[in-house]
Amino acid sequence: MILAAALVLLTVVAVSRPSDTPAGPPGHAAAAASPAASPSAAPSPSAVVTDQVKAPTTPSPAPASVFPPAGVLTLPGAVPVKGSGRFEYANDRGPVVGVAGRLRRFKVAVEEGSGEDAAAFAAQVRAILEDERSWIGSGTVRMQMVAGADRADFTVYLATRETAGRMCEVGGTNIRIGGVPYTSCRAIGKAVINLDRWRTSAPPYLQAGTDLAAYRQYVINHEVGHELGHRHEGCPKAGGPAPVMVQQTLTLRGCVPWSWPRNRDRDLAGPRL
Repeated sequence: MILAAALVLLTVVAVSRPSDTPAGPPGHAAAAASPAASPSAAPSPSAVVTDQVKAPTTPSPAPASVFPPAGVLTLPGAVPVKGSGRFEYANDRGPVVGVAGRLRRFKVAVEEGSGEDAAAFAAQVRAILEDERSWIGSGTVRMQMVAGADRADFTVYLATRETAGRMCEVGGTNIRIGGVPYTSCRAIGKAVINLDRWRTSAPPYLQAGTDLAAYRQYVINHEVGHELGHRHEGCPKAGGPAPVMVQQTLTLRGCVPWSWPRNRDRDLAGPRL
């Protein structure tokens, strides 16, 4: 079962406060990446994303290794640009993790037509948010993944770029660069992960030779960080690890890639932007 889940993952690669909001063309570091205003035109009713919840199933154990292997910087092949706009929910229920703080329950969903597997995506999201290097390590928040039919505080969505662009616009964030939805974003109760970035990473990570697995860990932690109330930060020390709330999809601001809110058993933060 572990090998099968890993093979599925390797063969295939969801905004009130914006996340890696575009500030320049892809491949160019943003000097002061700031939130972009949302377009004045409201999306048409057909652009509204609908969710399709499936009945919960018995939880299954997460694979021992759920991320792309070391050395993989980006996945080959064309990335679907547009899906159905409907989402399939992963239906595993995880344990409560973290020692103290408010309990935040989350769901995980993948857009139909994206070529992605909901269970494989959920295994990665769980592996990130249940890690002591993530937000639970500070002792201020606890996390639990719940099934699609359950009540939750927020949902982590994996969406094609066109659907991600619409979801972010509805929430007030423009994630487009050169007219193309480029970054991921956070809306109230939603962490929307752009499939383009999930499969192909981003220039600062590619230029540093940093694995795709590390970028995935970063982008989940960053968007969920916004949901937890964290804002963008700068680099506290040139050449040091970048705080996870740096807009690392666009620029490292003089730091080096780092995927986690904590480093060496301490919270890692930079100057607030």
